[in-house]
Amino acid sequence: MKKFILFFTILSILGFTSCKKFLNEQPFSNLTPPQVFQNSGDLALYVNSFYVDQVPSAATLATADNTSDYITGNTIPPLMAASTNANNPVADPATNGNNAGGWSWTILRNINYFLDNNTSSKIPVGVRNSYNGTAKYFRALFYFKMLKQYGDVPWYSHAASPGDSSLYKPRDPRTLVADSIVADLNFAINNLTATKDPSSTTITKWVALALKSRFCLFEGTFRKYHTELNLTSTASVFLSASLDASNQIIASGNYKLHNTGNPLSDYRVLFTTQAPWSDEVLQASAYSSTLKLYSSLNSLFTSPTLGFRSSLNKQFVDCYLNADGSRFTDKGSFDTISFVNEMKNRDPRLQQTIRCNGYKRADGSAAPPDFSYTYTGYDILKFTLDDKTLDYSSLNNNSIPIFRYAEILLNYAEAKAELGQFTNSDWVATIQQIRQRAGITNSPYPTIADPYLTSTYFQNISDPVLLEIRRERGVELFCEGLRFDDIKRWKTGQMMSLPYLGIYVPKMNTNYATNGDGVLNVNFVSTVPTPTVKGVFYYLVPVTSANLTNGTTGNIHWLPNYDAQRQWNDKYYYYPIPTTELVLNPKLKQNPGW
Repeated sequence: MKKFILFFTILSILGFTSCKKFLNEQPFSNLTPPQVFQNSGDLALYVNSFYVDQVPSAATLATADNTSDYITGNTIPPLMAASTNANNPVADPATNGNNAGGWSWTILRNINYFLDNNTSSKIPVGVRNSYNGTAKYFRALFYFKMLKQYGDVPWYSHAASPGDSSLYKPRDPRTLVADSIVADLNFAINNLTATKDPSSTTITKWVALALKSRFCLFEGTFRKYHTELNLTSTASVFLSASLDASNQIIASGNYKLHNTGNPLSDYRVLFTTQAPWSDEVLQASAYSSTLKLYSSLNSLFTSPTLGFRSSLNKQFVDCYLNADGSRFTDKGSFDTISFVNEMKNRDPRLQQTIRCNGYKRADGSAAPPDFSYTYTGYDILKFTLDDKTLDYSSLNNNSIPIFRYAEILLNYAEAKAELGQFTNSDWVATIQQIRQRAGITNSPYPTIADPYLTSTYFQNISDPVLLEIRRERGVELFCEGLRFDDIKRWKTGQMMSLPYLGIYVPKMNTNYATNGDGVLNVNFVSTVPTPTVKGVFYYLVPVTSANLTNGTTGNIHWLPNYDAQRQWNDKYYYYPIPTTELVLNPKLKQNPGW
C-alpha cells in the first residue's frame, strides 16, 4: 500500500500541474530521489505512470483517422477549419495560434526526472538500464509526436531546474531531434527484454523496434518528399534504419500474420476480441471484462448523437481490389455501380470494414448501413462488436492493436521500395502475404501503374510497386491512426481536399435495400413523403449539407458547402505554436503561415 500511495503522490506532483508552473517549481517537496528510487519495485511504480500518460486508448486509436482523406463526419478536420471566423460552426481553437494546445512538456519532465535520478547503486545496473530503456522509449514516443506536429522543437535531455536558462531556449533543429529519438530507441532496444509478452501490453525490445520501424519510415520519407528542408541526402539513412528494425522483427520469428485460413473473419477479429492476438499484435490498448476496463467503441461508431459519425469516402472504397486481385476501377462503370453490386466479389477486408453483404448483428437481426449514422452510406464496423446492446453504452471489452506485424511488413516493403531495393521476392514476402491472408486469390508483382491511384491520389508517383504498397497500406491499416501521418510524410496534402463522396444513387424517390437481403432501408428524397415506409430512412437531398453529384442521380456529396474551405494549404503540415508560448519565450519562432 505504501508504494501505491507513493505512486499516486508522484502522479499528483508530476502529472496534475500545468506545464509552465511545473517547470518553474522544485518537485518532490517532501521526498528526495534516494527515498523514491530505493528498489526495482519503486522504479516499476514510477515507470507505470508513463504507460498511463502515453499509451493511447481504444477510442483514440480508432478515431484518430477522423482527420484524414478517407473519413468524413459531422465536421471538417479542425486543422482546415477557418478558425479565425467566429461564426464558423466547425472552427476549432486547435488551429488558432491564440488558443492552440499541445505544446505541453509535463510528460517529458516526468520522464527526464526519472532518468536523472535512477542512479541508486543498490539496484543492479542491468535492472536500472531496463527501466531506463522503458523511459527512453516513452521519451522517443513523446518527441515523435511533437516532431510530427511542430517540426523543430526544443530537445530537453534532463529535467530543468527553476531558473534554468534552457527552459526558454529556441527550437532545436529537426536533425538533432530525430537523431536523439533514434538514440533513445537504440538504447531501449539494447536494454529491454527480448522475451515476447503474450499479453501484448508491455514495452519490450520488439515494441521498441516497431516504433523505430514506424518513426524512421516517417522521417526518411518526410525528408525525401519535403525537399524544402534540404535534407533529402539523409533520407536513406532513416529508410535503412526502418528497414533494419523491421527486418529484426521479421527475422525473430516471434510474430506472423494472424491466419486461421478463414479470410472472411481473420482480419476483423484482430479488432473485436478481448485478448489481443499475440501472434500478430506486438502491443495493444487492452480492455477486460474481468478487470472492468471498457471503452465506448460501439457508441462512437453507431450513435448518431455521440460520435463523429465517421463514414468512409467513395474514392477510398474504390481502392479495394476485387477478390481475384484485379482492379475494381478498371471496370468502365465502376463509379456508377449501385452499393449492393459494388460490394460483390471484392477484397474480403471490405465487408469486415463496413456494413454490407447481408451483415447481421449477434441476435441475427439484419444491419444494413445505418443512414441515421453514416453520411456516405459506407458505415464502418471494423471496431464495433456485433452485440447491439453495447451501442449506447461504454462496455466494449475489445482490445485494439497499437503495433501489429502487418504494419511491420508494410514498413519493410515501403522502405525497400523507397531505397530502390524492392524485388519480386520482397513482394511475395510482404504484400502478397498480406493479400493472401485477406483472401485475395491472385496478387502478382505489379508492372503497370494503376491510373486510378495516380489520378486520384498520387499524381507524382509512377512506380507501380510503390503505388501498390501505398494502396495496401491504406486498406490494411484503415482507420488505425496512421493515415494523416502518411499524408504528411508523403507530402500529399492535396488528398485532404478530395470531395466527400458516398454511394451511387441511381434514382431519387426510390426505396433501396442496401444490405443485399431485399429489405428496404433508405430512400433519397427532396421531401419526406406521407405516409412513410416502416424501416426506411429518408435521406434529404439536396440540402445545404448534402446533394447528389448529378442533381437527381449520382454519388452522395456530403458537406459540399465546405469544399472551398477545405482547400489544402502547406502550412497544415505543421500545427501552430500557441501564441502564449511565443510571448513567454521570445526565442521560439512560429511555424510558417500561422
